[in-house]
Amino acid sequence: MVRVANAVRPRLARAAGVVRPRLTHLAATAKPQVERLVQAARPQLARITKAGPNARTWQYTAGAATAGLALTAVVVTAAGPWDSSGQRTAERDRVAALERTGGTDHGRPDDSSGTSDTAAGAPRPAPSAASVLTALVGGGGGDTVKSAPDALPGGTGLTGVLGPLLGDPALGAQHTAAVVDVATGKRLYGAGAGQALTPASTTKIATAVAALSAMGGEHRFTTRAALEPDTGELVLVGGGDPTLTARAGTGGWASLRTLATSTAAALKKRGLTRVTLSYDTTLYAGTQIHPIGVNPNLAPVTALSADEGRTDVSDSGPAARVSDPAAEATATFAEFLEAAGVKTTAPGPSKATTRAQSLATVSSPPLSALVERMLTNSDNDIAEALARQTAVATGVRADFAGAGKAVQAQLKKLGLPMAGARFKDGSGLDRQDRLTADLLTALLVKAGDPRRPDLRPVLTGLPVAGFTGTLTSRYADGAAGVVRAKTGTLTGVNTLAGTVVDQDGRLLAFALMAAGTTDPAAAQAALDRAATALAGCGCR
Repeated sequence: MVRVANAVRPRLARAAGVVRPRLTHLAATAKPQVERLVQAARPQLARITKAGPNARTWQYTAGAATAGLALTAVVVTAAGPWDSSGQRTAERDRVAALERTGGTDHGRPDDSSGTSDTAAGAPRPAPSAASVLTALVGGGGGDTVKSAPDALPGGTGLTGVLGPLLGDPALGAQHTAAVVDVATGKRLYGAGAGQALTPASTTKIATAVAALSAMGGEHRFTTRAALEPDTGELVLVGGGDPTLTARAGTGGWASLRTLATSTAAALKKRGLTRVTLSYDTTLYAGTQIHPIGVNPNLAPVTALSADEGRTDVSDSGPAARVSDPAAEATATFAEFLEAAGVKTTAPGPSKATTRAQSLATVSSPPLSALVERMLTNSDNDIAEALARQTAVATGVRADFAGAGKAVQAQLKKLGLPMAGARFKDGSGLDRQDRLTADLLTALLVKAGDPRRPDLRPVLTGLPVAGFTGTLTSRYADGAAGVVRAKTGTLTGVNTLAGTVVDQDGRLLAFALMAAGTTDPAAAQAALDRAATALAGCGCR
């Protein structure tokens, strides 16, 4: 957290301008959590003026999608506004005080549950609010979220604010936008909102909603080692876990080393110290190579891989990849077995029979955690895996085409506006994908529905402006800590979709899409200015 604190100090003075009108409100409602941090933040407090005497008292939203609000300026140097999962520290503290459990692992049992061989090494989940995006209003609490009025002072509304900003030539020949009040689902602004454009990585929002609705946030992906009783063949069976790691430091993800150690122990109990080794990737079907071809942004898509087939020590972003992740992972597994006293033959592809006896398993963290990692880092490998897993869960052929059909069908079941939508992959790397601003905002509103807590990781996983993931280096002069959004960038395409809290503490979902852009940096800056304008204005 010290590193984060040092990194954000230069941004603090700029962030103060965004949160200045809210500080008195914060003191009235978050005082028990903030008092112990104020001393550490006193140099920053000196730069923040008090709100006017007629300022209305408000209480901060419990859902993580409300970003940091005034806490960004008050406590960032003391404790950092985000914990390791991307969840808001204020939310963690408040719910801990209420003695509620949950968080990014969504109620995962204690390590003693035995549901995963990796559970003992996983971090404890941060607590979360009992319901999603539930604001406390009117001083007396309640389970309602404040909704946004229609217009800004003077009657100009959002059109007067966003219109000129979205007319920036940097946004290219085509640009569409939508802004929706999350509390009511009412659209407050639309410009070509029903026109389908290439969404780039904002596609991952749709993939996340589809996967969570099909499998649930507690679902885990299991990799196992199975022994064929008739032949004595040991089969490493891929379960489609895109976060399986062979590294010594697992970070709480499923460990190939742990699987090998447990497998070796089970083999020795049977008197086996040498086996024929093979691997099974038949959970997925079709080609492993994305239509864009071999690319550092994505490994071949297979049901068995370790560390996303990366040839370096990175865990996100572009990197050189191995050509056959399954074979590479199995060769590494063989090395771990040998270190544990079991020798193997050179591994090759196979398929485990129904008679194969599982010797050991390791399971991923809950799907909720995978979704958050995917969205925060814009992880293409996880996105493609989750699209295929959605196909598997719904009985559709698990190839690129089937995964796209499964995602589309799942979203249609949720009653979302699918006109013009087209899914060719799960990551948004395919330029033939099509989404509308209407659909993107509807996905975010659905994820914020208190009746759909299973979709909450879609909001908690969104990058935080100026702090996490793909927005770490953006919003240095804008709404740092207040905007949470998924970015999308392809050549000639720039998109941004997420949530923002306006000056009145109301949560808005927005989607901004641009096609035909020629300067990606200028286009990103234009989108960021529009999102910042939403944070800096009131909606009446």
